[in-house]
Amino acid sequence: MNDVNKLIENKIDVEKSLELFGDMETYNETLEEFLNNINTKMNDIKKYKESSDMANYAILVHSLKSDSKYLGFTELAEISYNHEMESKNNNIGYVYDHYDELVKEANRIIEITSLYMGKEVKTINNNSSQIINKGKQILVVDDSNVIRIFMQKIFNNSYDIIMAADGLEAISILENDKEDKIAGILLDLNMPNVDGFSVLDYFNNHNLFSKYPVSIITGEDNDDIINKARKYPIIDVLCKPFNERDIKMVVEKTVNYK
Repeated sequence: MNDVNKLIENKIDVEKSLELFGDMETYNETLEEFLNNINTKMNDIKKYKESSDMANYAILVHSLKSDSKYLGFTELAEISYNHEMESKNNNIGYVYDHYDELVKEANRIIEITSLYMGKEVKTINNNSSQIINKGKQILVVDDSNVIRIFMQKIFNNSYDIIMAADGLEAISILENDKEDKIAGILLDLNMPNVDGFSVLDYFNNHNLFSKYPVSIITGEDNDDIINKARKYPIIDVLCKPFNERDIKMVVEKTVNYK
């Protein structure tokens, strides 16, 4: 316990921190407070990521950056700074692409400092990295490349994501699903060439609703259009814009529909 060389060996800049704290006793007290609060802070960061609340996400990663800088966690401070800047620019794509990197470095720091302080190691459980449904496919049918990429980022580690830019491409994919790997479909309504309603009619004509659970993702806010979609045996309707938490709920409801 309290062997400062263990911190230095793991690239924690204790010397720089002591310019602020003055002595190891004050440093250790501050480090203990950091360990007492880091899991709560990281859970809140995850919550804001999943709700696409970049304003509050930026506030918390700024706080993490400051704590890390003061305590000599140079790499975690740099990663947190990058997340702060990109979230302030509402660059959700960057946040998703580099979130695991943030959690990995936070866990490294938690492990090193917990051992140094003689505390139980309580690392952060990053559920987004758990591969729990690989082999199950989600077909995302949407003409928006932004939406398709967003879905890929959310589910790439939990489902195999396949994509179609319009209804015609979707129907072709379904006709070639010989092994019945597709566990659920997220279908946009307003698309070029063959729209979502044409796909729903195709499902009706080929008795596919019992085989493939379908939920609608749409930017339409017209009640008549939404009500028309609900006349088909779909699972749910999610209107854009949506966030990670919303879409995860709809996907789980869809793929687990009995």
